[in-house]
Amino acid sequence: EVDLTVKEFDLVSLLMRSEGRVFSRESLLDLVWGHDYFGEERTVDVHIRRLREKLERNPAQPEHLITKWGVGYYFRK
Repeated sequence: EVDLTVKEFDLVSLLMRSEGRVFSRESLLDLVWGHDYFGEERTVDVHIRRLREKLERNPAQPEHLITKWGVGYYFRK
């Protein structure tokens, strides 16, 4: 069992439901935080880092929450 915040859960759920699809920070902000969100795009990076710390065996070398450099993030089984 892993304790996730609501946003962490929403984010990882979206990525898992769309396995292999790469989402930009902007699209993740729209889909998870909503169109009204006016904070930093880096919020996504912080949430991904925290999810990796909670879910990955080695957060420094993630197997499931993957970064596609210059594009965004995706989930891989």
